[in-house]
Amino acid sequence: MTDSPRSPSSSGGADNDSENRRPAHDEPHTAGVSSRLNWLRAGVLGANDGIVSVAGLVVGVAALSPDRGPILTAGVAGLVAGAVSMALGEYVSVSTQRDTERALLEKERRELEQTPGAELDELTSMYQARGLSEETAHKVAEELTAHDAFAAHVDIELGIDPDELTNPISAALSSAISFTVGALLPLIAILAPPTGARIPVTFVAVLLALALTGAVSARLGGANPRRAVVRVVLGGALAMIITYAVGQLLGVAGV
Repeated sequence: MTDSPRSPSSSGGADNDSENRRPAHDEPHTAGVSSRLNWLRAGVLGANDGIVSVAGLVVGVAALSPDRGPILTAGVAGLVAGAVSMALGEYVSVSTQRDTERALLEKERRELEQTPGAELDELTSMYQARGLSEETAHKVAEELTAHDAFAAHVDIELGIDPDELTNPISAALSSAISFTVGALLPLIAILAPPTGARIPVTFVAVLLALALTGAVSARLGGANPRRAVVRVVLGGALAMIITYAVGQLLGVAGV
């Protein structure tokens, strides 16, 4: 008696089903990706601030005096002051956010210890509000509570991951570094060329850099790159034109 041939569908189909059921561990978690994109976008915007701030400063000084000394002094002072200001502002802002998140987490922990039944009902109602039936929502709430009640509640109620609270020091350093990187471009652009070409070269270099940062920030934020580029380039150009005019007026006034 010969063995009957195995049907391709019986073997291949089983293999395919097994592959389809295999968990996709390589897929990135949405929250983590979103957080990283927000940090990257903040870095791009910080660099954009550095470009515009120092570009306006050095162009205004260059319009008043062609000497490298005053331009370098003003540019470096603007770079340092801007980086420190950005870092301090970010540190205070993120520290306040972190303190608020910690207070909310501690409040949730106390409520779970004092009124666990009410918290279970609250979790159930939240899953019902998301479309689950009362029976299913209650079952999900019970299982999540049994596994890790605190994590289950802070996730759906607060949207906070206790293990990934933002570090204010890291945020401050990131902000200062991004501002410094952006500020170096106009500073180099105005000091490197000959005297007569300094301002035109700076204008071109700054507007190209702003177009790049505008496009990148728009794509990271899911916005229209063309509109973002136009806005940021026009804003940067206007800032440099105004400071150049101020420098010219002060030069005419003999300051």
